[in-house]
Amino acid sequence: METISQFIRSLIFSIYFCISISIYGVCCLAMWPIPLRYRHQFIRSFLYTAIFLLKWVCRINYHVEGLEHIPKDRAVIILSKHQSTWETFILPLIFHEPAIILKRELLWIPLFGWGLLVTDPIAINRTASSSAMQQVITKGSKCLAAGRSILIFPEGTRIPYGKTGHYKLGGTRLAVATGTPILPVAHNAGRFWPKRRFIKQAGTVKVVIGPLIESKNQTPEALLKLAKTWIEETVQKIDKDC
Repeated sequence: METISQFIRSLIFSIYFCISISIYGVCCLAMWPIPLRYRHQFIRSFLYTAIFLLKWVCRINYHVEGLEHIPKDRAVIILSKHQSTWETFILPLIFHEPAIILKRELLWIPLFGWGLLVTDPIAINRTASSSAMQQVITKGSKCLAAGRSILIFPEGTRIPYGKTGHYKLGGTRLAVATGTPILPVAHNAGRFWPKRRFIKQAGTVKVVIGPLIESKNQTPEALLKLAKTWIEETVQKIDKDC
């Protein structure tokens, strides 16, 4: 009975998501001339509603620790574990209008991509690695100088729960180039909303925001190792606590 219940709950959310993304996608195109902060407010309403329904329909609650580590007076580069779609909803709400580094192909997806586009992300062409890195540094530097934090998933794609992907250097190279600190984020969202799974499992996602990792006098490789070690060790601790 529990499996049937979760199937029905997941179906209700999926129907809502398909309808809402269609409406929001079309509205996003119309909002393109509007200043960025108003576009973000519009997208945040979509994200808040999705998180609300995931909580009350699919029974996926969440708990966030480490909010005190988010600086109020400086932009940071957020490196987050990537297990699920869930964190792509919550992280922009926690960190308030970050510039997300993503592959440009996501912007080509009808409706969904239009919503991403109006958030003014840093879209890169991953087939050209050298120019892609230059794009990250050039565009990322401008965002950081304007006081806007940057969100990146260093594993590049969603990694199944319990697995570790290959961490890429893009975020830490930007951090070293600009002298910006890294803010690591660990969570276990993939346990409740697994990659490419329709049925969502009830439970509480735990999100842990780590202390700042300063980039000064660091190499990108050493900085990435510090961030990866903290993230993966924290994910293991979260799993043990569950």
